[in-house]
Amino acid sequence: MIIYGTALLAVCHLLGIFLGDLLGALLGAKTNVGGVGIAMILLICARLWLHKRGLMPAQTEMGVAFWGAMYIPVVVAMAAQQNVVSALRSGPVALLAAFASVLVCAGCISLINRGERPAPDTEADAEARVATQRA
Repeated sequence: MIIYGTALLAVCHLLGIFLGDLLGALLGAKTNVGGVGIAMILLICARLWLHKRGLMPAQTEMGVAFWGAMYIPVVVAMAAQQNVVSALRSGPVALLAAFASVLVCAGCISLINRGERPAPDTEADAEARVATQRA
């Protein structure tokens, strides 16, 4: 059912917030560090794991897809709960995490783009290239 997709999100959210608080405590910050992102990663991994094992009915998939479409508003709403001033006062951990995440994302995007293969030529493309070279 669709409600199971929402329940899956709720479990991932609670676990992500717990892990974010735990990570914040381990890093010495007195705030949640990355709980929202952890929750979304857990949701993606749980969906893939359930789908691979055939435990994700189509209606449950619709519930997960709904939250996938609501990703940005949900993340903004959950992130608004976090106290940014407290995170910055706790030390440079928040700034280091921000810079590190930007660098990691940029590196991943670069690797993905470099690993992409161009689409194979169709006959029309090959004929157009030959005609251009002859001219």
